[in-house]
Amino acid sequence: MNAPYPVRLAGEELWLLPEKALYWPAQQALLIADVHFGKAAAYRSLGQPVPQGTTASNIAVIDRLLAKLPCRQLIFLGDFLHSPGSHAPGTLSALSEWRSRHADLPMTLIRGNHDKRAGDPPASLKIRVVPEPLLLGPFALQHEPDPHAERHVLAGHVHPVYRLHGKGRQSLRLACFKLGERISLMPAFGAFTGGYQVDRDETCRIFVIGDNEIWPVS
Repeated sequence: MNAPYPVRLAGEELWLLPEKALYWPAQQALLIADVHFGKAAAYRSLGQPVPQGTTASNIAVIDRLLAKLPCRQLIFLGDFLHSPGSHAPGTLSALSEWRSRHADLPMTLIRGNHDKRAGDPPASLKIRVVPEPLLLGPFALQHEPDPHAERHVLAGHVHPVYRLHGKGRQSLRLACFKLGERISLMPAFGAFTGGYQVDRDETCRIFVIGDNEIWPVS
């Protein structure tokens, strides 16, 4: 695990992780958005030439985080599975073996738009599935970044990226956290996901992920 970047949000200390996840020390909770397990397998089943090994890569990163952080719960902010094709035997077998290594860790999935199409994870994975929002402390944990009347929203869905401009036409498009006054966005965790470019203004803070570190955008 690389060095976390502590921030204050809604009165709580949260750690932004270069692995594109978030850790909440007070709750000993690891939050992950938009894994999209089985996306590559679903594309390959349609004859598309896409990378292999993305499920194993995503699992390996989660395992490293769980080995380094004291976790009482793992919460997925939607889009655990990508599509009905994500129920491929190889994908489910890898997830089953992974779950067996963390059999005592409570896991919760806040159902996202892709989960509604893909269907819930198999019951054998023992992942509690709930609709949004999941209210925890000062936060409304959601997949969709819709405002909540009383809580600060932590959401996924958008797959935020930010473009850093260098000299001339040089630029970098990097996954980011976007922390706002009422709604904050987490980057997509999955190794095979796209991104939607977001902008910075006086109402938000942007933290990009590059070289396995978190960098605040000034």
